[in-house]
Amino acid sequence: MTRICKNCEFENQDEYDYCAKCGTPLVEGLKPKQVYIYTGQQPQINKKAVLISYIVTIFLSWSGVVFGLLTKNTTMSAFAFFGFFMPFYLLQAPVKELKIHGVIQFIISAVGVGLSFYIMLH
Repeated sequence: MTRICKNCEFENQDEYDYCAKCGTPLVEGLKPKQVYIYTGQQPQINKKAVLISYIVTIFLSWSGVVFGLLTKNTTMSAFAFFGFFMPFYLLQAPVKELKIHGVIQFIISAVGVGLSFYIMLH
């Protein structure tokens, strides 16, 4: 048996005490709860955090190039792989704009890591 909301006419499951659509109590004597309605708008992006993520990505992925040029014949360039952490994190973000930044950072990291390994092997 379903419970019909008196406020919005939505059919709720029998075990629900509050309407799944509008949050109105379905049982006499219950107080209404605060309901948050998702409007589908994208959240605001912190521009400073995105800038910091670029700095961290460039520092980590291109540090192998710097180490490779300063110290010949070293395997320290392998640490450039840490530059992939931030882009992979941003690629999993639910916000489209952050995914775009993730793709850009991934390209920056791939070039830096590629150059690092080229310098390390030659």
